[in-house]
Amino acid sequence: MKELIVKIEDTTEAFESIKHIDEYSVEYWNARELQKVLNYTEWRKFEGIINRAKDACFNSNVNVEDHFVDVAKMVSIGSGAKRKQRDYKLSRYACYLITQNGDSRKTVIALAQTYFAIQTRRQEISEKDYNKLSEDEKRLYQRNLTRKGNYSLNKTAKNAGVKNFDKFHNAGYKGLYNGETADDIAKRKGLRYREDILDNMGSDELIANLFRISQTEQKLKRENIKTENAANKTHYEVGKEVRNTIKRLGGEMPENMPTPKKSLKELEKESKYIESNEKFI
Repeated sequence: MKELIVKIEDTTEAFESIKHIDEYSVEYWNARELQKVLNYTEWRKFEGIINRAKDACFNSNVNVEDHFVDVAKMVSIGSGAKRKQRDYKLSRYACYLITQNGDSRKTVIALAQTYFAIQTRRQEISEKDYNKLSEDEKRLYQRNLTRKGNYSLNKTAKNAGVKNFDKFHNAGYKGLYNGETADDIAKRKGLRYREDILDNMGSDELIANLFRISQTEQKLKRENIKTENAANKTHYEVGKEVRNTIKRLGGEMPENMPTPKKSLKELEKESKYIESNEKFI
């Protein structure tokens, strides 16, 4: 079988494209999707590799259930009949162990080993550093993620047939903010005309929006949505579901989260001013 991936850049894009984010903003991969990217045609053989990876996890005194979660879904087998199909919800560390137990003679496996080794280490460092950040630093970090997320979402929405992006994004805000549009949110926050609402959110509010963004993109891709109306409806439904999840968990509704005293634009200007003056000290 001819391998589909031969460059590390392609590998990175492939693994990032099948990454999912759950309701707690935790990333994960589905084993069935990972199987395809790693060019394994038989589930039986791939599950054997998963079992060896689970053994390696156990032997490292790491809780296997935290990284390999058994999941099952019903799939159609024709004529309206369905059967249960086994799958796994995998952490980045689990993916790393799977690639370590794969056939390293395959180019895609060798590249995947490098990718997951590097990314796993980066994740460990970023999580440790993130906990040390101030609230404003966390805001800046999450704002950069939402900026990247919106850029990716816009590309996916365009492929889904979206032309009016203001209406598309407002659909998501309406779902998450109980009917409020971007303009409504800006007015409630007391912002100036055309001031960016995302620059005026706390880290928790940004995280809620990041989850809305990432899950909308995944749903547009997964369901192969190809009309603007369907894309707008999807964005609204995802925003609403994120809102309902926050409510079920007893969290603060997004519209009730406090607006920071200073926007990120103001903080960035202050930081640049301080840096420029330090040169003369």
